[in-house]
Amino acid sequence: MLALLHTSPVHVPVFDALRDAAHPGLELRHHVHAELLERARREGPEAVTEAVGDVLRRAVAQGARAVLCTCSTIGAVAESAAAGVPVLRVDRPMAATAVAAGPRVVVLAALRSTLAPTAALVEEEAGRAGRPLLLRTRLVEGAWDRFEAGDTEGYLRLVAEAAEAVTADDTDVIVLAQASMAPAREVARTPVPVLASPALGLAAGAAAARLGHLDPAGSCGGVSADAGVG
Repeated sequence: MLALLHTSPVHVPVFDALRDAAHPGLELRHHVHAELLERARREGPEAVTEAVGDVLRRAVAQGARAVLCTCSTIGAVAESAAAGVPVLRVDRPMAATAVAAGPRVVVLAALRSTLAPTAALVEEEAGRAGRPLLLRTRLVEGAWDRFEAGDTEGYLRLVAEAAEAVTADDTDVIVLAQASMAPAREVARTPVPVLASPALGLAAGAAAARLGHLDPAGSCGGVSADAGVG
């Protein structure tokens, strides 16, 4: 069983659909805690370290063989927690795929608190792979207000427009920092590869739950960019 830590209920049907399409037979158990993101935005991600650890330990007590954190803002906190099973942040495989695509990476985020953690993750993956990196981050102004208001269509339209504004002269690949942004890549009209985290992250989580440990070759490497853009 793979447990998923979400900070919004919108992720539950997304990951269930991905499971049904690509990982039939994988048991998912969803833990939704919106208050973790709210506090992390107010006080910084480190403020939720203890609370995240409590959630992870409860998930393990309920039988989780691995945990996937789908919130980019608190992903590093979750990943560093001692839970007794593999804990993965959903955007790490995406970051590894991005730095393999080329040195010029643009990160788009709808939430300001996501920019720094995602940028740090991409830099970490570039360093791990020994690859050069020219990283830029951009906040999609107004998008998160649409998301919080329940205007999903408007939210995704703003994200898609931001992706379309990035040209092939600017970057080799576009990273959508938040899992909720993923559907925007379906409507964004751009020749630049656009990476989203849910499919790549779930594949890594499924492998960890099956093996009972992180698979360095299979969790990030061996995943093509097409898995994140198609």
